[in-house]
Amino acid sequence: MLQNFGEAPAAAPADLIADTTTQGFVKDVIEASKTRPVLVDFWAPWCGPCKQLTPALEKVVKAAKGKVKLVKMNIDEHPPIFQQIAQQMGIQSIPAVLAFVNGQPIDGFLGALPEKQVTEFVERLIKDRVGGEEKDMLAAADAALAEKDYAGAAEIFAHVLQQDSSSIAAMAGLARCYVGTGNVEQARKTLEMVPEAKRNDTAVAAARAAIELAEQTKDLGPVADLEARVAADPKDYQARFDLALALNAKGNREGAIDHLIEIVKRDRKWNDDGARKQLVQLFEAWGPADEATISGRKRLSSVLFA
Repeated sequence: MLQNFGEAPAAAPADLIADTTTQGFVKDVIEASKTRPVLVDFWAPWCGPCKQLTPALEKVVKAAKGKVKLVKMNIDEHPPIFQQIAQQMGIQSIPAVLAFVNGQPIDGFLGALPEKQVTEFVERLIKDRVGGEEKDMLAAADAALAEKDYAGAAEIFAHVLQQDSSSIAAMAGLARCYVGTGNVEQARKTLEMVPEAKRNDTAVAAARAAIELAEQTKDLGPVADLEARVAADPKDYQARFDLALALNAKGNREGAIDHLIEIVKRDRKWNDDGARKQLVQLFEAWGPADEATISGRKRLSSVLFA
């Protein structure tokens, strides 16, 4: 069963906005930015524009409901940190706001921006952060899928969809998980979630090819029987073709390639170029980065263009 993921609880107000010191900067900013973006507001009591900007910052951060944190530093009381960062980042005046992500300053602005522009800055920061996290999660899910950890991959894909219901890669990945567990009907229903305009997406095409392969292989019979037929008659191309599909279903991709390449070598026109077409479908189902796809394409090209 897939785990249901809820949204992360909003941080308490005291955790959203805080003051920091030279001694606390690493904990309050560097370490904290490894879990969510942290805005650092460098200000001073004598700075008039600072008094205009800080309330806007606090309002926008509170509205973000825990997706970003605000840390304020009085540069008069803690000059070493500001001097070091100002020198590194070329900051010559305050108010100065820097955004830290994963321990590093990645963006910022100078001056008392209007609230609307502060909102746009924070929204962009959150969007970029979420986009990066989604890429990382999709990569982890693909890795789990490659290891046939269908439950683990499905949980990650489902988590991505909860955060971004329009993620085509997650929909397609979840469909492939269902194929892996034999639930082809559920895989089809999952792909139906994909908007019409996105149904030619590479990830969707791969999932669709996996579904078609699963349908093709469900009535092939035991691998041993097919191997015996091929051994008895190497020109029994239908048996060799079925054996390739059966081997692929068992996870033996190289074996599947071997037999389909052999058909292409012996009789390219068999079944209306069926062996080559089947190889292309396999490559599509496995994905362009799969080692079997890469080696298989090279082998097919060497045969076709020899």
